[in-house]
Amino acid sequence: MTATKPIPDGQHTITPYLSIRGADAAIRFYQRIFGATEIGRLLMPGGDIGHAELQIGDTRFMLAEENPDWGNKSPTTLGGTPVTIAIYVDDVDTTYQRALDAGATGIMPVKDEFYGSRVGVFSDPFGHKWHVMTPLEVVSFDEMQRRIDAMFT
Repeated sequence: MTATKPIPDGQHTITPYLSIRGADAAIRFYQRIFGATEIGRLLMPGGDIGHAELQIGDTRFMLAEENPDWGNKSPTTLGGTPVTIAIYVDDVDTTYQRALDAGATGIMPVKDEFYGSRVGVFSDPFGHKWHVMTPLEVVSFDEMQRRIDAMFT
């Protein structure tokens, strides 16, 4: 057996892993909306996706068909999720609309935010929330705090 690196090539220290009811359809959704590339998938004996890896831009993430017997429950089964995945895109308006057209549910319409990004939030058809952003300006934390203080006075 050969030694391995603590972080495999192509991965980052933290990698989201999504449990999804309808993993195959979710892969197609992420390919259509975000231009995701499928790195690979492993199928269970019944044909369900036991594990898949996708890449969007410089980031990989993993997903699998939900399997409540193994403790892998999707947002659909749980009735939602408190987790939102933040993703930078070239054109937030187009990406947000493309997601809605493909069955996503709008949570927050696209708008310019105090922290220097144009942002929209949607829930994909599989229950995962996405915070899509296009940067407009570089804003320091001190400036963001000044702006948020002004918003609440």
